[in-house]
Amino acid sequence: MIIGALKIKIRTPWVHSLKEKRMVVKSLCAKVSNKYNASIAEVEEQDIHQITVLGIACVAGDVSHADSILDNIINFIEGNTEGEIISTERDII
Repeated sequence: MIIGALKIKIRTPWVHSLKEKRMVVKSLCAKVSNKYNASIAEVEEQDIHQITVLGIACVAGDVSHADSILDNIINFIEGNTEGEIISTERDII
């Protein structure tokens, strides 16, 4: 069993309230969770309006499959949010 973990930091300059941020985060988390069967949650910077940090975890049978899932999730997030991905940290255990 291989566990893939990913931390993505996204900048959303148009968000001006925590309510707006919550709507963006909840929508993105639901889409990723449903499409990739991965666990996802906001893990840092929860009180900063324009920065979102998401933690994502998936389980796979081998390293290449876990890596592929994480790549697909990054591409999906890039295509489904108007925000800019500032950084990503990937760990495969």
